[in-house]
Amino acid sequence: MSQTIGRVDIFPDSLALARHVAEWMTATAVASPGTFRVSLSGGSTPKTLYGLLASDGFKSRFPWPRVHWYWGDERFVPYDHPESNYRMTREAMLAKAPVPPENIHPVPADGTPEDAARRYELTLQQAYGAATLDPAKPLFDITLLGLGGDGHTASLLPGEPVLDERRRWVAAVSHGRPEVRITMTYPVIESSRFVGFLVAGREKAAILSTIRAGGSKVPAARVKPVGELIWFVDKAAAGES
Repeated sequence: MSQTIGRVDIFPDSLALARHVAEWMTATAVASPGTFRVSLSGGSTPKTLYGLLASDGFKSRFPWPRVHWYWGDERFVPYDHPESNYRMTREAMLAKAPVPPENIHPVPADGTPEDAARRYELTLQQAYGAATLDPAKPLFDITLLGLGGDGHTASLLPGEPVLDERRRWVAAVSHGRPEVRITMTYPVIESSRFVGFLVAGREKAAILSTIRAGGSKVPAARVKPVGELIWFVDKAAAGES
């Protein structure tokens, strides 16, 4: 396998995957002094992960006061909408763990999508302390990503202009899906010490196989972080069961 694809760790099932990632995130955060920034993903596997982090087995070990939470992408819907990534994360983890409210940084859900993207970009730049990203100074410690059957990740959708955006940190995506979305762009997603794809389920096997073979141009295959790239995969997605 091409080294540019990153490391692939395979687990028996989605629960084992989520449990491993919860342990990995906890250990990484504990070992990292100072502010620790995480960019979150939506989806069912991340939801299981978030629930584990807020469970008794992890809640007392995780350094909640030092960790700040962001979202790699979001549907432009109210925070209480059933399809809001923020709402899912709040219900699964943030409302159940000792998270300081000031450490939670959801994508704005009011105004226009373009204005919300600009405001979230400013939030990220204020946290980073600069308006230009330095490869030697990653914005995030951990970025979690999912993989769509069409090869998209975050809301970097196939064929959309956002794939070529290199100046803006956050962009509105108004085509390609029924609802408008807001997403971090490649430069911001890639500004991370660790990028972890969470991929579970037989329906992901075909696209994951294509990416692992190398040479794929789908959006997920184009993520090249300044730090380490890890694919956390269950056997079904890996085509092993």
